[in-house]
Order: sequence, then C-alpha cells, then structure tokens
Amino acid sequence: MNIFHAIASGRISPCVIVFPRRALRPMPESSPRFPPLPPAEETRATNARFRIEFPPDLPISARADEIIGLLGRHQVIILAGETGSGKTTQIPKMCLAAGGGTRGQIACTQPRRVAALSVSRRVAEELNVEWGRAVGCKIRFDDRTSRDTVVKFMTDGMLLAEVQSDPLLRAYDTIILDEAHERSLNIDFLLGHLRNLRFKRPELRIVVTSATIDTEAFSKAFDDAPIVQVSGRTFPVEVVYAPLDSLGSDAAADDEPSSRPEALHYVDGAVEAVERILAGGAGDASAGGDI
Repeated sequence: MNIFHAIASGRISPCVIVFPRRALRPMPESSPRFPPLPPAEETRATNARFRIEFPPDLPISARADEIIGLLGRHQVIILAGETGSGKTTQIPKMCLAAGGGTRGQIACTQPRRVAALSVSRRVAEELNVEWGRAVGCKIRFDDRTSRDTVVKFMTDGMLLAEVQSDPLLRAYDTIILDEAHERSLNIDFLLGHLRNLRFKRPELRIVVTSATIDTEAFSKAFDDAPIVQVSGRTFPVEVVYAPLDSLGSDAAADDEPSSRPEALHYVDGAVEAVERILAGGAGDASAGGDI
C-alpha cells in the first residue's frame, strides 16, 4: 500500500506545512544594509557590568576610538595586528564598547584550546568579572559558559560545530575570527560561511584579525571591508648556550673520588636552566629574565 492509499483509507492523517510569507519575503530596498547600533541605554546597561579600560602600553589602545567607530559604521572590518599589539585581548573589549553583546553574545575564536582558555581568563580579569559567567570559554569536552555569558571564547572547531545546528548563528551579534592567517580547514569554512551569512544577517558584526594576513585579499572577499593596521612591540631576545655539564652533575656524596661525575639528566638540566634565567643568571645581566 502506498502513501496515497494509506491517506485515503484514513490510516495516515494528511498534514500541510505552511511557511510564513514574512520569513520568505526579501528585505525591502528601503531597509538599511547595516542596521544602526543598539540604543545607547542598552549599551550602557551592558557595559555597566564590565570595567572597560584599554592599557596605554599596548599599541592597539591608541587606535581604540577609531576601531570602535568602524565597528559602528561597518559590518565587517579586517584588522592586521603584529605580535604584541594587544589585539587578542583588546578587540573583544572594543566590541563591547561599540555595542556588541546587547543583542547576542560576542564569539571570539582561537585555533588552539590552550589559547582559548588562557585568553578568556585574561579578558575576564581585565573586565573585572568572574570567569565562566560574563566571560567564558567553550572547548571540546569542557564548557565554561553560562546563561549570563556575554563574551564567549572558543576554538574555531566549536563554532563550526554550532553552524551545523544553527547555520544563522542566532546566538551571536558579533563574531571575531582571530589568527585567520593560519588558514586551517575550520577557519576557511567559517570565512566562507560568514561571507554568505552577512547578507542574511545584516546586523551581525564580523571582525577578521591576525598577526600576518593578506589584508587586501580578505578585504575584497568581504566587499572592500575597511582595513586597520596596528603595529606591534618587540623585546630583546638573548640566546644562551648552556651545555648540561655547565649546569651541574649527578654525582653523589658517596661516589668514588676517581669516578667521573655524570652530567645532569636533560629534564633536571632544563629545570636548572629555567631557574637560572628567572634569577637573572645564565648570561642575563638583568634582574631576571622571561622565557
């Protein structure tokens, strides 16, 4: 018995699926391509929960007003910031200052889980909020977010997984793709999806940022999106050659005087070298070094 006979005999009740005309109707020509920012009172109410300050010692802080203004006028911006510019920790805060997080969450992707965890903790500390609540992190097998989360750090793979269940990414009003220059499969898929999604969600803000990036190519892919170049800062680096013999030996107190002491095990040697660097030794003339 086919489906039509089953319906005719009353064994299966027919059903009709009605799609609302409003959902299928194209956007009127008079509608703005990029909707205005949320009302000022909404932005103030959201920002009141956070301590939004931009450290003056970071190069990107000098461009904060410019970037916030671009976020208000453009749907997509391309930001190329050199290492040490502070882009990873400060861009989410600038999105908050521009009105992000009022109509949805701010998603910030990182290519690695360790980076997502450490950066989210740092941003929560700078915003003076509890980690795991207003600022959280979601990685594989570990979700440190809540219903109150406004800034959500995650790996690019987690955001791509959310695309499968919600292609429109309705939970977010701002998406930051950090380290886009790595061009992994996850990042490339997300870039292609966001490139099309911006037409279906004109209110969605997209920030593509990286240390080294072909800015012109990315700008053309997003219809000549504005480009912001931010310089970085570097510190002097000293390379110290420290053989295991110079770091000590494994000789015991009861060894024969004629026996040749063995060098430290490489693990013990590495620990000794780290302690000397932090204490200012191993060729470092300063009060203490960093690794």
